Amino acid sequence: MLIFEWIAGVLVVAVLLAGVARRLGAPFPAFLAVGGVVLAFVPQVPRPGLDPDLALALFLAPVLLDASYDTSLRDLRRNWRPVAGLVVGAVGVTTLAVALVARALVPDMPLAACIVLGAIVAPPDAVAALSVLAHVRLPHRLVTILKGESLFNDASSLLIYRLALGAVASGSFSAAEVAPTFLIGVVGGIIAGPLLALLYVRLMRRVTDPPSAVVLQFIATFGLWLAAERVEVSGVLTVVSFGLTVSRLSPQTMPAHLRITSNTVWETAVFVLNVLAFVLIGLQIGPILEGLSPAERHHYAFVAAAVFGTTVAVRLAWVLGARMVARLWHRFLGPSGPPPVGLRSATIVAWCGMRGLITVALALALPGDFPHRDLVVLTAFCVVLGTLVIQGLTLRPLLGWFSLGDEDPVGLEIGRARAAAYRAARDSLEGDDSPHAEALRREFDAALSEAESHDEGLAPESLPADGLRRRAVEAARGVILDLRDRGEIGDDAFFRLEEELDWTELSATPREEVIP
Repeated sequence: MLIFEWIAGVLVVAVLLAGVARRLGAPFPAFLAVGGVVLAFVPQVPRPGLDPDLALALFLAPVLLDASYDTSLRDLRRNWRPVAGLVVGAVGVTTLAVALVARALVPDMPLAACIVLGAIVAPPDAVAALSVLAHVRLPHRLVTILKGESLFNDASSLLIYRLALGAVASGSFSAAEVAPTFLIGVVGGIIAGPLLALLYVRLMRRVTDPPSAVVLQFIATFGLWLAAERVEVSGVLTVVSFGLTVSRLSPQTMPAHLRITSNTVWETAVFVLNVLAFVLIGLQIGPILEGLSPAERHHYAFVAAAVFGTTVAVRLAWVLGARMVARLWHRFLGPSGPPPVGLRSATIVAWCGMRGLITVALALALPGDFPHRDLVVLTAFCVVLGTLVIQGLTLRPLLGWFSLGDEDPVGLEIGRARAAAYRAARDSLEGDDSPHAEALRREFDAALSEAESHDEGLAPESLPADGLRRRAVEAARGVILDLRDRGEIGDDAFFRLEEELDWTELSATPREEVIP
């Protein structure tokens, strides 16, 4: 009962912190990290344990699926070079640099354990960066690069993490023995995800009940991860390729009411998982600090600070160095894709190296007998805290100083696609001479007329009568509220009518107005 009360209290505090973060335009995970520090020093707080294998499945699988579902495959293909550079190069170099620093500062720490630490702190978390970027307009290409990096760097870091963890357990490492397993894990995940997505979409066509559909979505997510791990293929790549495939197929098969419900539930689930992950690692920090002598605390703090500085410096050096190489290649060998990003854009990408949920989850997944586990967990948490607080809270002012922006290519595509959709909707009414069809035709004709007069051919965000619909729905809602208050209709009738009016209002309201 005590743990339940603590969870309820923590979630209430998290909701309040989320409100503060939105108001300040700061990354919400930064507030969670600070909250984890506070929990570490709260006396008599419950300290529940978590199975290491469960940590990765619980925290990574849903977050990866949610991120992959929202990723643009077309934009990812166009920017595959910078994304691949960050996913493979930046993660690999950061892992190696951190491992060397840890080895130099803690000589009795096995090299494989140092590599595990490097793999834990190497992958940035886009949730933190995008929570800041949501409050400013950033060039769409940079957002695509950051999203793509966060989607696949988990795979590269987790593969290194697993290989190094195996080397720690066995006491040796053989590239010849590991290479086949590595290739099978990568290729198997990339193939299995889309195949399972085809089967999943076909089966889900029969499900029309929202609670059942959402439950099956979560079961499929966790089942994918567990099955992939059981047959020793990459769980990350399986889930990511599954999500990318489902996002291409499900719009044709999933009803609108299921999609709206599902989106809301998944946003809430990702929020709760972030909260629980930071709370759990915060609860581990307290006992670690209590068991250290003052000299050991100073040494641990020095190691954590050195690793933090290494992660920030290596990312800055990699991104800016890769930009320089790309510019030289573009100038002397000719263009082979989109031009390299500018210096200010590259600086923003480098500064968006905030660590978050993936680092926390990998630290929580360490076995209890891992060498120098307390040092690794504490260092990982300090890197998360440092990057979220220092980089996260300075990212928005830096963006304002650089004044980056573009021509809003997504907005242009939306406006043109909306005009095409309105035209198709109007054409579907051809041959219907009913008064209702004529009224709809007049609405679509008015919107298309506005699109034709626009320089870019962009259709308006709302149909002409949407404002009237919202006003009419507000008046209708007031009437049924009054009828219920006067006892002329019961709650059952009220809720049915309320749902009908809600759907009518949603049909006349852009998503930005519905979900702040």
